[in-house]
Amino acid sequence: MKYFIIAGEASGDLHGSNLMKALQAKDKYAHFVGLGGDKMRAAGCDIRVDYRDMAYMGFVAVIANLHKVRRNMRIARQTLLQEQPNVLILIDYPSFNLRIAKFCHKYLPNTRIIYYIPPKIWAWKEWRVHQIAQYSDAILGIFPFEPAFYAKYGYKCHYVGNPTADSIREFQTLAINSQPSASPCIAILPGSRPSEISHCLPVMLSAARKVAGHQYQIVVSAAPGIDDDFYLPYLKNEVLTRAPYATLALAKAAVVNSGTATLETALIGCPQTAVYHVAGSKYLEWLLKPIIFKIKYFTLVNIIPKKEVIQELVGQRFSEENIIIELSRLLKDQPYREQMLADYANIRTILGDTSAAQNAAEIIAATPLFSH
Repeated sequence: MKYFIIAGEASGDLHGSNLMKALQAKDKYAHFVGLGGDKMRAAGCDIRVDYRDMAYMGFVAVIANLHKVRRNMRIARQTLLQEQPNVLILIDYPSFNLRIAKFCHKYLPNTRIIYYIPPKIWAWKEWRVHQIAQYSDAILGIFPFEPAFYAKYGYKCHYVGNPTADSIREFQTLAINSQPSASPCIAILPGSRPSEISHCLPVMLSAARKVAGHQYQIVVSAAPGIDDDFYLPYLKNEVLTRAPYATLALAKAAVVNSGTATLETALIGCPQTAVYHVAGSKYLEWLLKPIIFKIKYFTLVNIIPKKEVIQELVGQRFSEENIIIELSRLLKDQPYREQMLADYANIRTILGDTSAAQNAAEIIAATPLFSH
């Protein structure tokens, strides 16, 4: 069986590699080609475009790199026509992947299209539900509320489990014998893209320095694909690491740029506050939130249990003063910490403990050929 798989970011590369391993366990003749990164490459995928040349977010970044976006689209389409895979697997990355799905649906009608980790359309751009369903032979969601969301529109979505939870369980199994550091630390996770790091990291660090004093070491987690040199102008006495899970496991508290990292932090069990910079937030929040965002909360840690587990310092609330207040509370208020950890345990229960990659591989193997 020949598979074409597209992951446009670091997390997609990780989850794609795990899915590949699960498919290889079922199909010893599995052959993979696609767009991704080092983890998919190590698992045996013939990578035609590295995700580091694909991860552009926001209107300005896309326009500035439009020639690369068009090149990547051209390479993906040409490779599809040349390889004519049995299965096309799309991982999140909707603006790109939905165009590829439409192209494949039209020109390769015998190729099954699987959307693994569909975009978070339940949060914004809800209208994409029809495109995803139209071009997908199977939709494999990673949040337990997604099947009901799709069912609202008459479509089927399978909940296969959560790959982030799988990754954390694997880390915790391997890290059983790890020793705590001599110096307690505050973890700073400033995001995965240069633009969000440059907006958030200076404020996050300034606040953390005022709270840490001489008692806590501040550790900044670097994102895959971004060189250490990018972070160095922002750092003073802080430690830069590329081991976020190990750092969070040892940290007393964390300040986390909103995204999957907030869920990772929760599943590891580190008390946290989430932040996010919104340019022109004073006006954009008022104008756009009622139109774009259909949900009460911004972070997965609050969305999954449908309650406020962590503070979301987003938009106008993102300030040094608010981070100082919340970080101080996380470090000193023991009942507050214990309630947060209890809510984290509830999130683990909601997500379940089944393997997302293995469940997804089962469904992909059972999806009929030539279904559209």
